[in-house]
Amino acid sequence: MLTLSNLSPQPGSTKQKKRLGRGQGSGHGKTAARGENGYKSRSGSSIRPGFEGGQMPLHRRLPKRGFTNIFKSRFAVVNVEGLEKFDDGEVVDRQALLEKGLIGRKYSQVKLLGNGDISRKLTIKVDRISAAARQKIEAAGGKVEE
Repeated sequence: MLTLSNLSPQPGSTKQKKRLGRGQGSGHGKTAARGENGYKSRSGSSIRPGFEGGQMPLHRRLPKRGFTNIFKSRFAVVNVEGLEKFDDGEVVDRQALLEKGLIGRKYSQVKLLGNGDISRKLTIKVDRISAAARQKIEAAGGKVEE
């Protein structure tokens, strides 16, 4: 019967560790499987990632493309159906959405979209709102302040 106390790997599935520099009899003595000469045979040698032996590396051969706009505004998108988490008469702003876990901290602005339905009367204070979302909130008796 197989139990945790008598588990062992399949025969032939595991190899012993290659022990380097442990004498001629081991088969990996003298140069310790590094070869005779060259940079990689020396102690303390390590080649940085991307080094191509002095050839111009790929990341320098390829052209630079595009740019990153550091002034880009990132919108957190919230759908109308997500507002069902709030109670009647509550004010829904960025802070309230953060507390309920509907948006993340990395977003500087909030946009409300009209996916889903809403049955609560809420006062919404967001940066942008779609026409469909505005219509659904006002139909439910809520107010929208941008």
